[in-house]
Amino acid sequence: MDYGKFKYETAQKARESRRNQTNTIIKEMKLRPKIDQHDYDTKKGHVVRFLKAGDKVKITIMFRGREQHRPELGYRLLQRLAGDVEELGFIESNARQDGRNMTMVLGPLKKKSEAQAEVKAEKVKSMGEKAAEKEAEEAEVKAHREAAAKVATPKKPRRRSENLDPDMEA
Repeated sequence: MDYGKFKYETAQKARESRRNQTNTIIKEMKLRPKIDQHDYDTKKGHVVRFLKAGDKVKITIMFRGREQHRPELGYRLLQRLAGDVEELGFIESNARQDGRNMTMVLGPLKKKSEAQAEVKAEKVKSMGEKAAEKEAEEAEVKAHREAAAKVATPKKPRRRSENLDPDMEA
């Protein structure tokens, strides 16, 4: 066997394996213990998006002043968030407090490559639906134009007197 050919094939295999490799990124979401419901929903939406994309999410709760004496508020908030997104992710590391911050890491249930393939398939599906809608709309417009052309009344010729003021004699 030719050594150059062998070396080339191993390089190609290595390149192919690197191409299929995906690295999971840790995204971070910061919260406060006294977060309002709307703000919580917004932050939860971001966490859901990250988990759907196959990324890990590190949730940090920042305590200030007297809030540091009530760590159970932060713990309850983290457990609530974990419960809200349990169909997309799991608790990789439990809540623990280090200084003024309490952190927890959520991991996705799907691998990054699976999530990317799912997003790609969803995109193709939506593109097909959009194309079908566009074709249906164009057919509807064409049918409307044809119907309007059949029903159209011819314009009557205008005479000189109709263009002038009716009170005025020609």
